Amino acid sequence: MQKEVTIVGAGPGGLTCAYWLGTRFGISTRVHESSAVVGGISQTVLRDGYRFDIGGHRFFTKVETVENLWHEILDEDDFLLRPRLSRIYYKNRYFDYPLKPLNALLNLGIFESIACVLSYLFVKINRPSKSDQNTFEGWVAARFGWRLYRTFFKTYTEKVWGIPARNIQADWAAQRIKNLNLLKAILNAFSFKKTNVTSLIEEFQYPKFGPGQMWEKCASKIKELGSTISFNSQAIEISRESSGGISVLFSDGQRHTSKFVVSTMPINNLIQIISEPVPPKAILDAAKRLKHRDFLTVALVVPRHFGFPDNWIYVHSPDVKLGRIQNFLSWSPYMIPNENMTCLGLEYFVNEGDELWAMPDQDLIEFASNELSKIGIVPVKEIVKGFVVRVPKAYPVYDAEYTESLNLVKEWLSKELPNILPVGRNGMHRYNNQDHSMMTAILTAENIATASSHDIWSVNVDEEYHESGDKVSGTGRSAPFHA
Repeated sequence: MQKEVTIVGAGPGGLTCAYWLGTRFGISTRVHESSAVVGGISQTVLRDGYRFDIGGHRFFTKVETVENLWHEILDEDDFLLRPRLSRIYYKNRYFDYPLKPLNALLNLGIFESIACVLSYLFVKINRPSKSDQNTFEGWVAARFGWRLYRTFFKTYTEKVWGIPARNIQADWAAQRIKNLNLLKAILNAFSFKKTNVTSLIEEFQYPKFGPGQMWEKCASKIKELGSTISFNSQAIEISRESSGGISVLFSDGQRHTSKFVVSTMPINNLIQIISEPVPPKAILDAAKRLKHRDFLTVALVVPRHFGFPDNWIYVHSPDVKLGRIQNFLSWSPYMIPNENMTCLGLEYFVNEGDELWAMPDQDLIEFASNELSKIGIVPVKEIVKGFVVRVPKAYPVYDAEYTESLNLVKEWLSKELPNILPVGRNGMHRYNNQDHSMMTAILTAENIATASSHDIWSVNVDEEYHESGDKVSGTGRSAPFHA
């Protein structure tokens, strides 16, 4: 089976699949990456000696297989154990996240706090209808009350997605907020009942030089195993050969025919480049309905004393477009080359081609600097320099059309081209965490090498998986993956 697998994309999904096939089964692969670096959205950007993360990647998982793999790729002394600290900025105040009742009470005021509790009790008696709870708005309101929903969820969520929260499906809330509700948050805050919820972890592992260190080392090991990685090599046409193999043409002129193609490229783009068999119009239309939200980071170098202890701060204020701020010094001191400085990452959720996306870098640095000053973190005159990184198709959108459209695409692909195997966040159009993307890749590698029938689409679906305090062992044969 040598050279019988082509992998499209060198992010966590693609590299994990190549590594697992090589180390566990001796199968070499050809990996093609459309950009010039590995890691996808988990890359670490290096500019003028400053390293910064794209979106923030806490290395925490309940899947033992994934955690063991992290430590197989990197040495123990490559990891730091970091405290988790996040806060919410709202109305010129900072709220602890997860909720700490005294902090929330002091910031909201006694009357607003009482109103929030009464609102929560109201939804316990008058719960939103089942159909309303299929939306993000109804799902959150049912668990926190309408008042807290409007205070802490609506503005930020609509910044992230650029659409009304009532048009976002509840699937996203179930994955990102898990099964947390106000009562659980209060019990957790008072330590009456500790809930081991992913959103509430108190510390996490982190590579010294950022998440990209993991994937750079993984890529090096993959090449040592005899596989190849081609950069600036984008898949532009895919066709099924009469022999049954899958042929992929890449933008750098390479063409390979393989028994299996593992795809981490956005599944809507994948459908659009298939030339044989030609996808029916209904499938092409379904693929076009699958949307993404794009992302950009403005990294600003500032004097160290303007930093903050948080890994990141969520900006819920509607007065600025800024969504979140990271302090990379709080992630790892090894990412900052100057002991007198720190680097703050200002995150904007955008659509490719819109005003912010199209803004020249220097104008964007000035715009972000003014917003940072507006919320009182760093005066503009103290900002030393800045860098801009744009990331297209960072977040699969869970709008009202996505479930039906994705199911149509999945069914056609599995029927017509079963040897094209989507994995990872964009490959599956699923808002996976890094560990979930890796798990889909591991299960796919086993399906290829051993003719197993693991169901990768069930990874990160079972809500009990998120809430259980137990580690999940094995490679997907346990119940949470329904393999």
